[in-house]
Amino acid sequence: MVLAAVIGYPVVRALIRSLYGDRIGTEPQFIGLQNYLEVLVGSEAPGFWSALSTTLFFTVTTLLLELVIGVAMALVMNRAFRGRGIVRAVVLVPWAIPTAVCAVLWRWTFDANGIVNHLIGQQILWTGSEWPAKWAIIFADTWKTAPFIALLVLAGLQTISQEIYEAARVDGAGAVRRFFTIILPLVRPAIVVAVLFRMLDVLRIYDLPQIFTHGANNTETLSMIVVEQSIGNLKAGLGSALSTLTFLIVFAIAFLYIRVLGARVMGDRDGGIE
Repeated sequence: MVLAAVIGYPVVRALIRSLYGDRIGTEPQFIGLQNYLEVLVGSEAPGFWSALSTTLFFTVTTLLLELVIGVAMALVMNRAFRGRGIVRAVVLVPWAIPTAVCAVLWRWTFDANGIVNHLIGQQILWTGSEWPAKWAIIFADTWKTAPFIALLVLAGLQTISQEIYEAARVDGAGAVRRFFTIILPLVRPAIVVAVLFRMLDVLRIYDLPQIFTHGANNTETLSMIVVEQSIGNLKAGLGSALSTLTFLIVFAIAFLYIRVLGARVMGDRDGGIE
């Protein structure tokens, strides 16, 4: 009941406010779906669709990179070797750093006179044009949150019995075959949950692009335009419409993700995890 109130009240309030106008100096007037029409097909439509495209690009790209890197990190950390505990602790350091701090650190790193340009031997203005800025944001986000996926996948790997590995070796299965026939199917629930959590997070990304570029060079995301309209332009109605649309988009993508994969993360009818 408490959870429903905490989640439902802001959503309902935003929905109600989105149906009112933003004329300054007067009481908000009921305008129905006008704010939504402005966002979808009106004067605000170019900014909205551009932000949606950028957000989806960040989501797909970072998820693919983080999944590959996170699974690789988990496989390494799951092996028995001296100093494994230290390696696990070091790997989780980026994830523990606050996002705002991470954004500032990587902005310095990607500065025109920063270490990245020094290492590659080129003078690239990473925040001065569209694609360098986007890839800089993606790199910083992947560096910070790949350990999160690695942690969840590692938890799944810990549940696999060593007897299964031994039986596969006796049958002559190599490392690649063991990965695709044993490891990947058994850690699938952990991967599904990890990707779901990260997908929900990236679809709401704000801190990194805001600190990196302030939305310049086509790096503005959905969360950024919500804040810009609601706080920067003092348009609470339009901002509420944008936030409602953002909520619906995130919900729809997450719902389709679970339905398409057929993953019941809350457990199947027998109480297990599929």
